[in-house]
Amino acid sequence: MRLSQVVRPGPGQFLSEVGALKYLDEKLAAFDQPVLITGELSFAAFQKHYPGSLELPVFHYDGTASHEDMERLSKQVKGTDCIIGVGGGRVLDTAKGTADLLNVEHITIPTVLGTCAAYTPLSAVYHSDHTFNEVDYYEKAPLLCLMDLDLLVASPKKYFMGGIGDTLAKWYEAEGITRHLEGELPAMVQVGLNTARVTQQLLLADSQEALASMERKEVTTAFKRVAEAVVAIAGTVGGFAGEYGRMAGAHAIHNGMSLVSETHAYEHGIKVSYGVLVQLLATGDREEVERLLPFYKENHFPHRLADFGIVDDLQEKAQQIAAFAAADDETFNLVVPNISPAVVYHSMEELERLS
Repeated sequence: MRLSQVVRPGPGQFLSEVGALKYLDEKLAAFDQPVLITGELSFAAFQKHYPGSLELPVFHYDGTASHEDMERLSKQVKGTDCIIGVGGGRVLDTAKGTADLLNVEHITIPTVLGTCAAYTPLSAVYHSDHTFNEVDYYEKAPLLCLMDLDLLVASPKKYFMGGIGDTLAKWYEAEGITRHLEGELPAMVQVGLNTARVTQQLLLADSQEALASMERKEVTTAFKRVAEAVVAIAGTVGGFAGEYGRMAGAHAIHNGMSLVSETHAYEHGIKVSYGVLVQLLATGDREEVERLLPFYKENHFPHRLADFGIVDDLQEKAQQIAAFAAADDETFNLVVPNISPAVVYHSMEELERLS
């Protein structure tokens, strides 16, 4: 059975509320030697909001989320019976991979709202030089995903914007893939697709207030809904939909943008959100782009290449992005079979005119 066909619904438990770190000591009571894997900034944020009394051994990852670092940490924490990952996506992916090597339980505590890594039983693995390697899938999901909303509302806004952008793509990429299928979708795929639709609706309705809440450092209902959409609800889409909830055209555009240095300062999800608009134009969904553009503008999401600082050699760089995104081994083909660089480029041109 292919890994993409395995249903992976999520952690054993999910806790999301104001001051949720107060439950950590209770959740760790069953373990003899729990340890933390974290980063410097992540650990500082954790310490500020953790009200418990446990003095947990702390181990720092090296910033790579690589197999080499997981191996190094597995030797350092050998003897532990539970690993608590505290941080952003790469920290949590490192903690999950280390726990898998040792076959022990793990708990995830996100300190930023950039990805659904805290919810998923997989890791995006990089080489030691920070270039992408592969995605590893694990037999065990997190025992607990614990979201402390006080901690998260004080986290950097740029990560939350990236998380919103990446999560918005869940619906458009999943719908773009499944629209080509004939017959009724399998039940679990329908669950994944409908979940993606829920994320889209929540983000369009609540993102503006959620981002404003973050600026005020105030946990509101809108902030809680969007935070949970980015981490938890988004994390279930691929878990249920499998290969039909994969990355597609929007992520192919992101990958192409990695060739252009001006885009390197922008979060992954910010570039993916631009890719959503390009994908929709390539699939002939211009009306949806026109519906989305006000959302992009009011929430300050880039929707033109100039918004990314691409002003010199604009045509050449757009063609470079388009050529990469339309490559045979890229994922744009999942939404537009046999996509050509010309179609992607013309979609980018059309977006410039609409914007």
